[in-house]
Amino acid sequence: MNFTIYMESTPNPKVMKFVANKILTEDSIELLNNKNSDQVPLAMELFKFPFIKSIFISYNFISITKNNDIDWHEISTEVREFINNYLNKNGFVNNFKSSENIESQIKNDDIIQHKQIDTKNLSDFEKNIVSIIEQYIQPAVAADGGSIVFKSFEEGVVYVILKGACSGCPSSTITLKQGIENLLKQKLGNDIKEVMAYNG
Repeated sequence: MNFTIYMESTPNPKVMKFVANKILTEDSIELLNNKNSDQVPLAMELFKFPFIKSIFISYNFISITKNNDIDWHEISTEVREFINNYLNKNGFVNNFKSSENIESQIKNDDIIQHKQIDTKNLSDFEKNIVSIIEQYIQPAVAADGGSIVFKSFEEGVVYVILKGACSGCPSSTITLKQGIENLLKQKLGNDIKEVMAYNG
């Protein structure tokens, strides 16, 4: 079966989500610029477009952040066709065969690889937080072209990392406070005081 790519707008006006009909990667990868993008060949080719600022690849979608010099309506079809043609010709998104390979080969601030969180060293309360994030919050965030990762829980504050379309999105603060924070408080009670993003 060939790849088919369709586009979805996101709440972040700088980001467009390109969705594939097949799985692209098991773990998410965020490329903040074109440095070391040769480790992810599709990203290396995409960064040849002068308007692409960063790339987030997760499961079956690619969220691309553009710079302010151009509007998505001028370039989205061209980018969609490029991704579609690239995937149908090459059949892969990156050169890495496993999470272990990715982790050992990416050791810089330009490419960030996110694996599912290892919960064995977390408290039962932290495991509940992770479960709620993965079950209720992550699907909604992914639908908007982003990702949310639990970072830590300290003195009533849940720290998360926002990726893809959510990073730098004007509405991410509202999402954190009115959506994520309220849901965690509803499910876990007064032990949750606040939700904060490291990069919101």
